[in-house]
Amino acid sequence: MPYLPTTSFSPERRSLLAAALAASSWAASPSAFAQNDSWPARPIKLVVNFPPGSSPDVLARAISLPLQQALGQPVVVENRAGASGMIGAELVAKAPADGYTLLMTAGSTITTNPFIYPKMPYDTAKDLVPVAAAARIVLFLEVRPNLPVKDVKEFLAYLKAHPGKLSYGSAGNATGLHLAGELLKSEAGVFAVHVPYRGASPALQDLLAGQIDFYFDPGIGLGQVRAGKLKMLAVASAKRVAAFPDVPTLAEAGLKGFDAGQTHGVYAPAGTPPAVVEKLNREINRALDLPAVRSQIETLGAEPTPMTPSQFAAVMADDARRYGAIIKERRIHAD
Repeated sequence: MPYLPTTSFSPERRSLLAAALAASSWAASPSAFAQNDSWPARPIKLVVNFPPGSSPDVLARAISLPLQQALGQPVVVENRAGASGMIGAELVAKAPADGYTLLMTAGSTITTNPFIYPKMPYDTAKDLVPVAAAARIVLFLEVRPNLPVKDVKEFLAYLKAHPGKLSYGSAGNATGLHLAGELLKSEAGVFAVHVPYRGASPALQDLLAGQIDFYFDPGIGLGQVRAGKLKMLAVASAKRVAAFPDVPTLAEAGLKGFDAGQTHGVYAPAGTPPAVVEKLNREINRALDLPAVRSQIETLGAEPTPMTPSQFAAVMADDARRYGAIIKERRIHAD
């Protein structure tokens, strides 16, 4: 049985996510405790469940070297994309709980997949333990450069005047980028065609090629914006971002409270010893404070979000409640 099936959204059910996430962070087997003194004694695999070039991939590669230096063992990044992040997440969820297999994932894997898929090969809340938040990924509304609009208000008016004529890309059905598009359609009262891709990077490439009209960028296309190859119209967050202080939020354009952000972070198999989780959390948080790592995160238009595992779990539970409501309202489901 999947956790929090899409047919139930009662407050009691939703509250289980927060409880399970927080409680699972302290689950550990007695035999694992005896091995803590020698951890890590071999290379660590950091699985990214989205393609190379995606925002989780950028974050994983940013922290891998300082984490390797701190732990004294290689940290090998391995991309295992597909099925809205479930392929890589399943690999980690079913791995031994010894601290040698970790997951760097987009927030959508944790906050939306349990509401989307009637059957999953693992239980998100019970089989994965939150280790460390890496960054709150802000989405940027971007359009192809030849779309005849100069700002977000003109864009929304253009959408309304051309229902079903424009298309937007996402990193896959029911991913955070897809939900952002559906939230836009719902709150603005517009219609556009959703085109799912296997990751954000392929969607970006088709936007650059003019095959789609707009998408919500998790930060990987900011270089193209600066080069004038794409037009950024708005930020899909509660407030403006420091990297683009002149770019308004969608809330400023009239979509009150619009926030499509997701917190990306690191997870381990449930049952990983608390001492290992604590050590990983401490070293990842230290890595996030390094100038070189901060610089990489800022290329995504994001900021580091160091926090404890329990704080991380609480943030994800809150996002899950919010996105669960969007999924129910828009009747979003798996293909």
